[in-house]
Amino acid sequence: MPAQHEVDEATIRRQVDKIVEGIRAKDLEGLSRLYAPDVVSFDVEPPLQHVGVEAKLKNWTNAFTFFREVDYEVRDLTLTVDEKVAFGHCFGRLSGTLPNGTATSGMWVRATFCFRKIDGDWLIVHDQASVPLDIASGKGVTDLEP
Repeated sequence: MPAQHEVDEATIRRQVDKIVEGIRAKDLEGLSRLYAPDVVSFDVEPPLQHVGVEAKLKNWTNAFTFFREVDYEVRDLTLTVDEKVAFGHCFGRLSGTLPNGTATSGMWVRATFCFRKIDGDWLIVHDQASVPLDIASGKGVTDLEP
């Protein structure tokens, strides 16, 4: 029988898989079940923070309206899991087909997920997506690949 740590890590990896599935399906309801009600998100678009699951879902709504079809890819997911909290980091790429039919390869971001075990469920209590900053130009660098 696997240790609880292994069970929890496998469960969290499935939660990340559900994020990917929810984004690809543009499933806001499914995504909402993955976040704690008071999630704090530091996303690539303003403002500096988005607080609460409704604010997080608004970000996904904005992204989904940008694409006719959307894809999301996660690479190099690394997790650290304890009894009640866990965090992970990876690279993520949002891409797809624009409303005019143009395909876009999207851009890679650095992503961090912080989970807390709440009533037996591993929910995202914090996430962050970022791109490196070119200090000289003051612009984000969006053409890097892992």
